[in-house]
Amino acid sequence: MDRVKSDGDNDTANPLDWEEWLAAYGGRFLLFARQQARCEADARDLVQEAVVEAWQRQGDGRPPPPALVFSRIRLRAMDQARAADRRAARESAAAGGNPEPWFDGSIEERERQRLIEDAMRGLPAIYREVITLKIWGELTFKEIATVLGIPANTAASRYRYGLAELRKRMKEAVT
Repeated sequence: MDRVKSDGDNDTANPLDWEEWLAAYGGRFLLFARQQARCEADARDLVQEAVVEAWQRQGDGRPPPPALVFSRIRLRAMDQARAADRRAARESAAAGGNPEPWFDGSIEERERQRLIEDAMRGLPAIYREVITLKIWGELTFKEIATVLGIPANTAASRYRYGLAELRKRMKEAVT
């Protein structure tokens, strides 16, 4: 690599060295940053900031070692994510709501609801009615016993057996 002397004894990099270095590593840095960042713009910012920071840490004007840039991208991405999370929490608290979920809960909820409904439909009626009254009706076993005309212990045992059967059916549906 060609080097030129500056005002003092410090070596400075030839602009071609930087061009070659950026051509060789720029895409790699961006690929890594994309995995760390939440969006493309943040990834590009991470690369730029990491390269400048690594260059400043190097202090001799030459392109920094790629490992240093990768580590700076990673550290800056963690800082960026923490700052974004704190900002979102503050904004959510100020607005009186919860932060937006990462995943579309409605899809997961609909799938879970469908699985539960299918499993409940497959249960014998004596279990299904006790589970429905206990979980969704929020009744005690004594109240369930009164509604169904059965002893409270029978209601409790039907609930226990019904839940066991429901778990079994849910496990089979998921696997």
